[in-house]
Amino acid sequence: MMANASILLVDDETKILNALANALRGDGYEVVATSCPREAQKLLGQRMFDLCIVDNLMPELTGLDLIREMSAAPSSERPQVIMMTAHATIESAIEAMKLGAFDYLQKPFEVDELLVAANRAIDHQRLQTEHRYLISERDAEFNHYGIVGRSRRMQEVIKTAEVVAKSKSTVLITGETGTGKELVARAIHYHSAQREMPLIKVNCAAIPETLLESELFGHVRGAFTGATTGKKGKFALADGGTIFLDEIGTMSPALQAKLLRVLQEREFEPLGSERTQRVDVRVIAATNRDLRAMVSDGRFQEDLYYRLNVIPVHIPPLRERRDDVPVLVDHFIAKHAQRAGKRIEGVQPGVIEALQASDWPGNVRELENTIERAVVLSPTPQIGADVVRVLDVTSAPPPGLPSLNLRQNLDWTERETVRRALDTSGGVKKDAAEAMGISQRALSYYLAKHRVE
Repeated sequence: MMANASILLVDDETKILNALANALRGDGYEVVATSCPREAQKLLGQRMFDLCIVDNLMPELTGLDLIREMSAAPSSERPQVIMMTAHATIESAIEAMKLGAFDYLQKPFEVDELLVAANRAIDHQRLQTEHRYLISERDAEFNHYGIVGRSRRMQEVIKTAEVVAKSKSTVLITGETGTGKELVARAIHYHSAQREMPLIKVNCAAIPETLLESELFGHVRGAFTGATTGKKGKFALADGGTIFLDEIGTMSPALQAKLLRVLQEREFEPLGSERTQRVDVRVIAATNRDLRAMVSDGRFQEDLYYRLNVIPVHIPPLRERRDDVPVLVDHFIAKHAQRAGKRIEGVQPGVIEALQASDWPGNVRELENTIERAVVLSPTPQIGADVVRVLDVTSAPPPGLPSLNLRQNLDWTERETVRRALDTSGGVKKDAAEAMGISQRALSYYLAKHRVE
């Protein structure tokens, strides 16, 4: 069963509706129940469901009418369907199945029959979702592993990455924070002959200097206080594959010397060991710092810089490739609308121009955060300029927002929206999710993300 799977239940007989809704909720499902088929139409237009259980003969609209409408939606937005009817005929059953219904039940039926059918339909939906995910992952391989950009400069980056992937030369990727350096490193590795071997990632800035040597080269038992067992380092784990050293500019001079030896000799000694270990590893390094200036200042070894800079790849900031903003916005809307369980069709006129006018100091990562929050906060299927202004994309923080930097403002906005929705609903998650126009599953994601109790 999918965790917190959502079901839309439609039946004009109130007693049956309530009984079935209670049974489904008791089985762990999130259920939205309505006796009005027009209301069901509206709900299907506002959000996505995993399963729709619908009666056939109802006033105004029949179950088959609703199924026909659902069958016209893209497969990724279409719920599984179970049709209920007290007047089953072979013709209606065949038509429902032709329109994509998963199953049908003839009234009267036992509640357990419905629960079994619902469980099977939800499992089928999960398998379809996983299949679409695998297909998208496969497509990503041919779409440069998530590198989205149609501008000439980004196409040059993509072309360089594909050419570089055919060799085992060391690569130095430069660019500001949030431009997508790790995505380019992944693209190079997964287009290389070593794609079946490990890609090991190390953020040099995130690991304390005292631990970084052990992380990179490993250690033997007793090498330092607390080293009760030996440990393989990242270079050993990446043997035969690729190691990605992010934020290489933060590395201490002592470690720079040891890294230089690995690049020159393809060997190293684990911390506390006298035994030399050889490795066959491709090194891809990345930095948002000016290493050439650091070499001039004596803060980065010149020999290491030239060893790393065999093939340079520079990713331009987003402000220098504003033509990429529209396609990035479309990409992030599709990504986060599916995650949030919302139906977002695009943006209103003028929003793209406003987004293109921003300098985006956090680059693509900041743009993605902005679109994710806009998807969550937007009350309509089209993201409006008012939501963008609340997210402080192009102007100073709106009144009442704390004086923080842009990313903190965005985090605060999202966290405050969730908190206020919970306050308004008296802490009832179902009501809070409905007030925000998202699924309970999406609400649970944001509660965990911001650690909101």
